[in-house]
Amino acid sequence: MNSEQLLALLSAVGHAQRLRIIAELADGRLYVSELARRLGMSRPLLYMHLERLEKAELVAGNLELSADGKALKYFELRPFEFTLDVDVIRAALQESDSSERSDGKGTRT
Repeated sequence: MNSEQLLALLSAVGHAQRLRIIAELADGRLYVSELARRLGMSRPLLYMHLERLEKAELVAGNLELSADGKALKYFELRPFEFTLDVDVIRAALQESDSSERSDGKGTRT
């Protein structure tokens, strides 16, 4: 994990609404309209939060057709577990620094 991935993860779980989404999806996958109803949230706002959670690889979305031909977007939790301590932070920074140097972007002197 590099620092960008670590920041995406921390940002994703650092919001009360996104924690509520994770809690709702803990019991199984739901389609967006049902999830929005349960959370009392508009679908556009829900999609914004789900996008953050997807970027952090905490949830996965899948488009499916219902029996009557309607497209339904389902979301489910991806298995995750993480530990945050100084070693994780150092490793993430090292990974990022290493990637920047190999890309020729590192400008350390």
